[in-house]
Amino acid sequence: MEEMSVLPTSWETAWRDLGLLMPADASVYQRLLTAYAEPQRHYHSLQHLGECLTHFLAVRHLAAHPGEVALALWFHDAVYDPKGKDNEALSARWADEVLAQAGATQPCRDRVQALIMATCHQANPTEADAQLLVDIDLAILGSAPVRFDEYDRQVRQEYRWVPGFLYRRKRREVLRSFLDRRHIYSTERFRQSHEAQARLNLARAVSGR
Repeated sequence: MEEMSVLPTSWETAWRDLGLLMPADASVYQRLLTAYAEPQRHYHSLQHLGECLTHFLAVRHLAAHPGEVALALWFHDAVYDPKGKDNEALSARWADEVLAQAGATQPCRDRVQALIMATCHQANPTEADAQLLVDIDLAILGSAPVRFDEYDRQVRQEYRWVPGFLYRRKRREVLRSFLDRRHIYSTERFRQSHEAQARLNLARAVSGR
């Protein structure tokens, strides 16, 4: 899988940017990979993680705290149950435990938790690093049509237990909520690179074409 190639370097760089040694327990990295490969995941998978980290490589210089953004990306879907209501909170807790064991300061730990919680997408983030992270998480909306369609199918697979008529209605509501925003992306970088294609993709999906 092409997305996998970025993972080892990204993990090492994140801890270096944090000014911390990588966790002495090497199983943390492997546990994350195992989590992202769980069978209930079709979109929130290693593919998505790799895509996010690849995007981050291109915009790392825009982050005020690049190590924190990178680690938040690593953990933002670390816990994922399609029927769960607290995935982000549990993911943030896991990240905090790992950071605490690595000796991170409390402000660092608090910022990483806040970054992960921003991926709930309940409101547009106002803090610069959160804006960057959320734009990376939403980059899939502005991907090439073939990848967007694959993503749409992957999300449906994760919610295959939901009846078709109900899923289609709820899915249109979610996608329409992004389309109705004045801007889908908060940062100028992603507005320039992804906004136009995201609107085309979303309009097509909402219309059922």
